[in-house]
Amino acid sequence: ARLRDLSPSDKLALVSGWCRAVQEIAIAGIRSRHPGASEEEVRLRLASLRLDRETMVKLYNWDPVEKGYG
Repeated sequence: ARLRDLSPSDKLALVSGWCRAVQEIAIAGIRSRHPGASEEEVRLRLASLRLDRETMVKLYNWDPVEKGYG
């Protein structure tokens, strides 16, 4: 009921916050599994959680199968 009463902008802010929190959790997991990863590698590993292998290779020339997922 509380969500229904929120304004559209408040709903957007809430969802945006949730998305940021999920991304930070994903980044923490990547850093935990790959403690020596550079910022660029963390960014690529994060992208590989969302994009398929073909897209990762095409856009970033980075193969998540070769590098190990996330």
